Amino acid sequence: MKPLSGGWLIKRLTSRAWVIKRIMRALKWFIPMTRDVLRGNFRPVPWRAFGYMLLALAYLVLPFDLIPDFLLLIGLVDDVVIVGWLLNRIDLHLEGYRLWKQGPDDGQDTSSSTP
Repeated sequence: MKPLSGGWLIKRLTSRAWVIKRIMRALKWFIPMTRDVLRGNFRPVPWRAFGYMLLALAYLVLPFDLIPDFLLLIGLVDDVVIVGWLLNRIDLHLEGYRLWKQGPDDGQDTSSSTP
């Protein structure tokens, strides 16, 4: 299969679907986590998640890039790759918050009673 054919691209994207899911999950959970941290409901604070989000926003907003945006397609691709990588790192640091927010499993008995 040719590297630039449509079938190759679709196959490549579907094999990387987990990355897209993690990025979307990071975006979904970051705002509620920030709200719970500011209200004092969730501790410990995941400082690395906040740092990675700050870096991602700064990379998008500041005019400094690895590849300048005036090189249309290539300049935008580097933004997508770097911000996507940072959002993937954020998702890793939100695992504790997701577990806290979802609570214990309903099917498990969390009491420590003995027979």
